[in-house]
Amino acid sequence: MSILSPKPEAKSRSVSQPWLTIIGIGEDGRAGLSSAAVAALDQAELVVGGARHLALAAPLAARALPWPSPISEGYQAILARRGESTCVLATGDPFHYGVGAELARLVPPEEIICFPQASAFSLAAARMGWSLPECDCISLHGRALERIIPYLQPGARLIALSWDGTTPGRLAELLKSRNLSHSTITVLEAMGGPRERVRGVAAAEFALTDVDPLNTVAIEVVAGQDARVTALTPGLDDSLFENDGQLTKAEIRALTLAALAPRAGELLWDIGAGAGSIGIEWCLRHPRNRCLAVEESMERAERARRNAKQLGATQLEVCVGRAPEAVAEWPEPDAVFIGGGATDAGVFETAWASLKPGGRLVLNAVTLETEMLLGSLHAQYGGTMRRIALSRLDRIGGMHGWRGAMPVTQWTVSKP
Repeated sequence: MSILSPKPEAKSRSVSQPWLTIIGIGEDGRAGLSSAAVAALDQAELVVGGARHLALAAPLAARALPWPSPISEGYQAILARRGESTCVLATGDPFHYGVGAELARLVPPEEIICFPQASAFSLAAARMGWSLPECDCISLHGRALERIIPYLQPGARLIALSWDGTTPGRLAELLKSRNLSHSTITVLEAMGGPRERVRGVAAAEFALTDVDPLNTVAIEVVAGQDARVTALTPGLDDSLFENDGQLTKAEIRALTLAALAPRAGELLWDIGAGAGSIGIEWCLRHPRNRCLAVEESMERAERARRNAKQLGATQLEVCVGRAPEAVAEWPEPDAVFIGGGATDAGVFETAWASLKPGGRLVLNAVTLETEMLLGSLHAQYGGTMRRIALSRLDRIGGMHGWRGAMPVTQWTVSKP
């Protein structure tokens, strides 16, 4: 009988008691497990885990199921046996970038028992002698390497879970490309077991070979004056964004971000992305922030993606299309920025209808036609309007004078 189907008697079993046990296992295998974890493992009818985890937990009396591909089939197998004693093996702390959180979305917490061990972050901090609360802990496993860029701040201590044995070398190249070559990279391999190895080297001199795929990287950032560090304030320098002139300038961008008022974990719609600067800065405000952006020009969309990658805003997704059609199936946003196409039929109406209650909408206008639209919308929906006039010092012959940019009219409104 396939384990994807429940046994005939499983349907009658009570699930009032925990039936799913999640066990964190280290490189020391069974020897590192508590007696309660060992008892749960030995009493299970099914044990699920990666091939490495199953080998570490051997010998197993129960039926073993290596995680299939896709892993969702493994979740189905577990749920199909609901009520039967099932054990899932994971690395270290299953709820710290582990499988625990995903299982808890599928199985009520009262039906789960978890026996965690020290996470890779805890082990690495202990090896380095670092205070864990003072470190930034990041997972690069199955994620874009560039997501680490915003964390590369002077003096920062970072602990990153690697995707594979190539991750430390790729991190060294990234640090060098951002003029952070004097930063120290420490590669911690197979921590907690007989194969453990710890090696540290400056990014500029990185030449470590035969790195174990099971590794964690600790980085101590050393930044000189020429380092490319992403500032923490909104309104990043215009030079950081590749553009063809279609760019919300730094000062206007800072005021726009203030009007959008990003909060942790929120979703922004950026309609008319241009160089992507608004969506990028929205994502940089918090690691859980996301942005869906639409741009009619494929060339500009690709440029926005490159800008996001260079600045580490990996939560920005840019699609090529035209609003409102392109946004019709998007999830409800917490905030909307309309930087282009405001006068197109249905753009505002679609954004406003999709916006969550209490959400914010910001619309910038530089043309008279769009200003006229803003006046009409303000009369109907309320909100606030302001006109932003900006001048920058520029050369005039052999002297200097103020050169004014086109004024921007900004309308901000919150949905009741």
